[in-house]
Amino acid sequence: MELTQCINYLLTTAQHAVFQYLSAKLSEYDITPSQYGVLSCLWDKGYATPKQIAETLCLETSTISGVLDRMQKKKLVERIVNKEDRREVRVVATEKGQMLKEPIQEVIEEVNKEVLKIFSEDEIAVLKDNLRAIASSDFT
Repeated sequence: MELTQCINYLLTTAQHAVFQYLSAKLSEYDITPSQYGVLSCLWDKGYATPKQIAETLCLETSTISGVLDRMQKKKLVERIVNKEDRREVRVVATEKGQMLKEPIQEVIEEVNKEVLKIFSEDEIAVLKDNLRAIASSDFT
C-alpha cells in the first residue's frame, strides 16, 4: 500500500494540520492545545486528579505531569492536596486559568468551524462518528 493511502498517514497528517492551526490560534493566549485540554477538563469538573486528566485526554500520566508543571509556572493551575485523603492531589484552575474559559472556547469554536467548513452537516456527523468508532476500536 502506498504511504499516502495508509490510514495512519491520513489520520496523522490531518491531526497535524489541525494541531498546527489550533496552536497558532491559542498562541495569542500563551497556551498549547494540551494545556487547553487540561483547562477544559477543569472548567467542566472544577477539579481533577492528574490521572483523571490523563485518562480524559488519552495521554500518559507522566506526560500530564510535565504539562501541569508548565501550567503551574504560568499560574494557570494549582495542585492541592485533598484534606480528606492526603494521597490525592487535585488540580484546579486558578483565577487566571478560569478567565481564559470564554475567549478560549471562542477560539475552539472558530477553529472547529474553519476546519469543518468544507463538509456538510451530514458529512460532519459521519466524520465524527467514524473517528469515534476508530478511537474506540480494539485492534488486539
